[in-house]
Amino acid sequence: MHFLALAVDYDGTIAENGNVPAHVCTALASLKASGRKLLLITGRELQALKHHFTQLDLFDLVVVENGALLYDPRTDTEELIADSASTELVERLRDKGVSSLSVGRSVIATWHPFEDAVISSIRELGLELQMTFNKDAIMVLPTGVNKASGLSAALLRLGICELNVVGVGDAENDHAFLAICGCAAAVNNAIDSIKARADICLSQDHGRGVCELIDMLLQKDAALVPVERIGVQLGRTADARKVWLPPESVLLVIGNSGSGKSSYVTWLTERMVEAHQGFCIIDPEGDYLSLDGAVTVGGLTTPPTTEESLHHLLQARLNVVVSTLALDPAARVQLFGELLPFIQQLRSSTGRPYWMVVDEAHYMLPHCAAWPSGFLANMGAIIVALDFDQVCPSLLDAVDVLVTLGSTARELVQRYAQHTQRRCPEFPARSSEPDYFCLWDVRHGGDVVLMAQQQPEQKHHRHSGKYAVGDVGAWHAFYFPSLDQRASNLAEFLSSLARLDDPAFRQHREAGDFSNWFREVIRDDVLANETRLLENDASVPLRDAQEQIAHLVQSRYHLEPQ
Repeated sequence: MHFLALAVDYDGTIAENGNVPAHVCTALASLKASGRKLLLITGRELQALKHHFTQLDLFDLVVVENGALLYDPRTDTEELIADSASTELVERLRDKGVSSLSVGRSVIATWHPFEDAVISSIRELGLELQMTFNKDAIMVLPTGVNKASGLSAALLRLGICELNVVGVGDAENDHAFLAICGCAAAVNNAIDSIKARADICLSQDHGRGVCELIDMLLQKDAALVPVERIGVQLGRTADARKVWLPPESVLLVIGNSGSGKSSYVTWLTERMVEAHQGFCIIDPEGDYLSLDGAVTVGGLTTPPTTEESLHHLLQARLNVVVSTLALDPAARVQLFGELLPFIQQLRSSTGRPYWMVVDEAHYMLPHCAAWPSGFLANMGAIIVALDFDQVCPSLLDAVDVLVTLGSTARELVQRYAQHTQRRCPEFPARSSEPDYFCLWDVRHGGDVVLMAQQQPEQKHHRHSGKYAVGDVGAWHAFYFPSLDQRASNLAEFLSSLARLDDPAFRQHREAGDFSNWFREVIRDDVLANETRLLENDASVPLRDAQEQIAHLVQSRYHLEPQ
């Protein structure tokens, strides 16, 4: 289930002439019975609303006074989420003869034609207030308070993502809250500007239109809206057409080492942030330790805990990177096994995290793992791996979209089709070009699409965590003959570098050993180039060059001085 809640306006939407028909209440109850939440978003004051509508207990939360007040029907409690109404303004308006003046806990309301008196009074008093229209009604509220701010506060309390909400309204003051919903609907009696911005224009008016929407929601769920509204962009085709991944889909990203998988996933997270789609990344090798827009649990030497990870995942509007770099392989699998059921339950009840990313999946989902078929059902998941034979078979059966990168992109698609006993798709003529990758919509079939390579705006350090404190392997370790020591990572390299005497450092420097290792093993061309300049510049004293190389490594990989 994608859409987890329905947010409805009152006057002109579920109510006609102030009253809600019985059949509308029945339809609302049927939607609630599906497990979804109901929210009422209205400009009315609470006491007037209670007087006209006695079935507020249908709703999980009610936003009144156009976003200024939250009401919980279950506990009959109120929470003012805006400044109180200005008594100065009320007195000034009464002095000017403004009739039909209504004062709530925050809202001050009147009717046309008193808008000029309201504007002049606000200006005369120097107040920071805003005026909102609802057809002929005029509401004055603190700046920034509207139905969107009220809905956001209600959803924060419920823990639900705005993109998992369907909203329906009819009038000017509904624009704000409809704009933040994953699906916006307009009843047939809505004003033209609401209809123009709605995803769905209903054929029926008032409550009948809401009943129509409820029927559609129960039947279609995410299919109510185009994928562009609720999916994540995967990139552009060779002819500049955008391609989208629907929510609750599984994307498998495969490519050989150095093919650009991590850079592509970083680019995807930037698209998620733009679309307000929360994510959780399981990061075994420290590729995303400094990812923009996310908090990190664990680090280079600090292992993450299940409790800390869950604590951050429970925070609404928070993107989380769980770095398992400091855990041994068995502990990584155990942590993932503990987190996944919780993430699945959280996703089904709140829509968060909108996407789960599992990097280097052979750590968390190894071939020997016995995950059941459909274990990623109803999850938005992006799985990154080196090859098919390293991950569990049930994962391959769950894939909706396949992306392959690098020089073997075409071969990987062919192997995947063979491995999963699918018909091999047709390839475009240009499928081997280096600046493109292959995309295959596995679930719906069709041909492979050629996609332009995407580069993230933020700087990405490939496997920075692994190289910083991990293990590059005995064959790739940096050997210091004078110390008879091998450095398996950059932390060990810095420790040994600090103990080199001048003759040993000079020998490594003149041979270009440092820059060669940075380029060929660490695969950091920037670090290698800057180090090569120091190696080739004889005017830099030995000790200064040694300290500058150490500083370059420390600053790029966030390592402590030795």
